[in-house]
Amino acid sequence: MNTKAATSARRTPASETPVTKRPRGFAAMDPATQRRIASEGGRASHLSGRGHRFTSEEAREAGRKGGQASRSTGPQNSATA
Repeated sequence: MNTKAATSARRTPASETPVTKRPRGFAAMDPATQRRIASEGGRASHLSGRGHRFTSEEAREAGRKGGQASRSTGPQNSATA
């Protein structure tokens, strides 16, 4: 059998191949497993001293900054456009 003919018969153009994206990694896990793994990471972070808990003042400041960022005056949000 001609190998060139055999390989070209197996190939299909990219436009004909249906693209079916399947979740991988964390997205493929059930929510309970995701929660368990994330929880372990959080615990490890705090035990190693790298974890951070916001004080109410820090949380207030972060919320204020987030509100300012969402009120940007880009071309789609400007009052003069």
